[in-house]
Amino acid sequence: STGGHTFSCICGYPGIPGDPGHNGMPGRDGREGLTGEKGDKGPTGAPGGDRGIQGPLGPPGRLGPKGEIGVPGHKGSIGYRGERGSRGDKGEKGEKGEAFAIFKSAFSVGLTAQTKLPAANAPIRFDKIIYNVQNHYDVQTGRFTCSVRGAYYFTYHITVFSRNVKVALVKNGAKIIHTMDNYQSSEDQAAGGAVLHLEAGDKVWLQVAGGELFNGLFADEDDDTTFSGFLIFADE
Repeated sequence: STGGHTFSCICGYPGIPGDPGHNGMPGRDGREGLTGEKGDKGPTGAPGGDRGIQGPLGPPGRLGPKGEIGVPGHKGSIGYRGERGSRGDKGEKGEKGEAFAIFKSAFSVGLTAQTKLPAANAPIRFDKIIYNVQNHYDVQTGRFTCSVRGAYYFTYHITVFSRNVKVALVKNGAKIIHTMDNYQSSEDQAAGGAVLHLEAGDKVWLQVAGGELFNGLFADEDDDTTFSGFLIFADE
């Protein structure tokens, strides 16, 4: 009641709901929430799709800095032989060398039917000249004269007939070697030889060294008795 008046109110049924109102203005952002707990690892996803086509090669990049020298590699095998190169140019003519002197001295002589069975204890004069270009053997004396200092080889071959043989190779009067052979009713052969060192002017010859009973050095158209010698090398 109000001001002494009494009002009575009868309540009716609820009305039909009205239409929704217009949307209000957006509210302000709320405060940031607390960090949630880490969740469990999810299942592995399916593999991706096929790889795409390779793109074109890009332009070369800038040259980088020079790296350090690497460890030496293993020695490789020998390669194939290369082709022969072209002939080089002819070189200049060299200086003239010293003259090389070639000394020559040689002889080879023999007996004849007129000089066979020579006298004893004297140089045998071989009068059959086989070789004596330098004339170092003297037919008149039967002696060889050395013209250049050096080593010489002397040899003799004797046909022995009718008498025994004993000869000596002589150098300046000294007997160097002897050869002896006894005659036995038919032709026989004897020989000897030696290397001698001679000075210029030395003389060498062959002579019978046992008297007239040992001079059976024989020669005719079919048999020979020879004496030879030559320079092996000259001393410097």
